[in-house]
Amino acid sequence: MIWLWALGGLVVIFGIVVFRGAPYVPSQKRYINQAFQDLYPLSPDDLLIDIGSGDGIVLRQAAKFGSRAIGYEINPILVALSKLLSRRQPLVSTRLSDYWRVSFPDDTTVVYVFAVKRDTKRVVRKIQNEANRMNHNLHVISYGNKLPGWEPKVSLAAYDLYEVLPLQSDKAQV
Repeated sequence: MIWLWALGGLVVIFGIVVFRGAPYVPSQKRYINQAFQDLYPLSPDDLLIDIGSGDGIVLRQAAKFGSRAIGYEINPILVALSKLLSRRQPLVSTRLSDYWRVSFPDDTTVVYVFAVKRDTKRVVRKIQNEANRMNHNLHVISYGNKLPGWEPKVSLAAYDLYEVLPLQSDKAQV
């Protein structure tokens, strides 16, 4: 009987999260590595933010390139899993937070996003506002969906790379 309650709890947690963001879809190392090599070569100078970081695979792969990586995830089970799997990775940090409500660290250089179609316009506004606030360019790696209003600099399979420039203050009302 307790297993039934536990299973029900998991279904509720994963179900509620889908209404707030993208569903959990595990990423594959080889495609992430290809994106970090051929699309945007990560370096130790980069700070990658993964919005909706799931189990943290993107964060751990970024750390293998020497980059610091911070993941924001609203599912507490996935945060715990990410922390467990990343425990030996000092460059990786996973935070139980809603990225819609946080400011990115000022030294963020790369944003990785897997957004469902219904959220792409909101993701664009969030990232543009962060670039405006920090007053520096951001590179955005989008998996699975094009981001409206932006032209990819380069595409690789299901990945697109965008460069987001900060807007002038009179245009910053995105």
